Amino acid sequence: MAESQPVHIMGAGLSGLAAATTLANAGIEVHVHDIREDSGQRFDGDFQALENWSMDSDFFEQLKQWGYDPNEFKATEFSEVDLIHPDDEISKTYTPKIAYRIVERGTSDHTIDQGFKRMAIKAGATLHYKSRVKETDCQIIACGPKGTSAVAYGEIFKTQHPNHIAFQLNDKLAPGAYSYLIIIDGIGLICTCLWRKQKGSERFLNETIAWYQKHYPDIDMEPVKRVGGKGDFTINKNYFQDGRYYVGESGGLQDFMWGFGMRMAVWSGYLAAQDILGKCNYEKEVRKQLMPYVKTSVTNRFLMNRVGDRTFKRMCKAWMKHQSKTGDGLIWIGKLFRPNIFKSTLYRIVSPFMLRKDAKAMGRGVRRLPFRKAKKRDNWEQSSSAIEVGNRWNKIRRSGGRTSFSESSD
Repeated sequence: MAESQPVHIMGAGLSGLAAATTLANAGIEVHVHDIREDSGQRFDGDFQALENWSMDSDFFEQLKQWGYDPNEFKATEFSEVDLIHPDDEISKTYTPKIAYRIVERGTSDHTIDQGFKRMAIKAGATLHYKSRVKETDCQIIACGPKGTSAVAYGEIFKTQHPNHIAFQLNDKLAPGAYSYLIIIDGIGLICTCLWRKQKGSERFLNETIAWYQKHYPDIDMEPVKRVGGKGDFTINKNYFQDGRYYVGESGGLQDFMWGFGMRMAVWSGYLAAQDILGKCNYEKEVRKQLMPYVKTSVTNRFLMNRVGDRTFKRMCKAWMKHQSKTGDGLIWIGKLFRPNIFKSTLYRIVSPFMLRKDAKAMGRGVRRLPFRKAKKRDNWEQSSSAIEVGNRWNKIRRSGGRTSFSESSD
């Protein structure tokens, strides 16, 4: 236990702030360091989804059990989601439960980042922004991605359209991944995710926006800014080493298939704090509670990397067929994310070929999912409507519109 000395945390994201809150509530002196000016600054107003199907427990119930208050930030619930097939067919997935909660990331008061910041400060943690510290001087490492396994690009806009969410599987618009539309209280986001490295990545976003404008003509888009980020997906040999706990994205604790990571970020931060308080063994609990889901997602990513739109279409049809029988669209997708013997066995076979060793990981045995090379089918010319989208953004940018992420950010 650490009553006699302060705990220093590297990174003021969700995992670092979660750990700080738990420790400070237990009377531990906690200092959280971040190189940015504020929590959430990395995301710049991005919308992100808290999925609610991969585990039996509702995530907000977990938060309450761990001592966190989900009322500290705004979350919009959805029980119905448009599922867009690769051939442009639009189905609706629905559930009597909660499928998604959409939260905003960033520095505004209602974001999840600022909510966790308030909880940490209220508990008594001291936060140091624009503070550079060495990894070796901290007990909890929660500093986010160090490499690049995938990227996402999006455009935020104002709209009069009602709240809506759509999820699209399309290997052209989002190579190896997905695109999505989210509208919350007059603010929308159209985003595409790329799991294969591309030249001229902005054309994917332009084409994606053009697609949504065509198929959702009632969306009156007034562009505000473009956002983006990168994902770093790793498997660690050790999650606790040399007196340091590696949590959240620093520990590779997230979903390799579609990038969901906020639940595991908070969960791992909480477990690290519990270990420091002498209430659990972090390494043991991570391997027991979190790693089965991470390994399942590695297997899912292996399978996703080897298919295209034809298989995506089969997935969508199977999803809808199962939903029509059960009346609950969460069951089918939940099974895809949950561990089983087949995926556990396949993980052992494929993981040595999928992941590359990181020689700079301070002896932690980190293996990273590499950013895959582009395929021949990724080379195509933008449509005229996509070119118009790009020209519109260039006008907005010249008049003050901001871009928070670029290809050079990799």
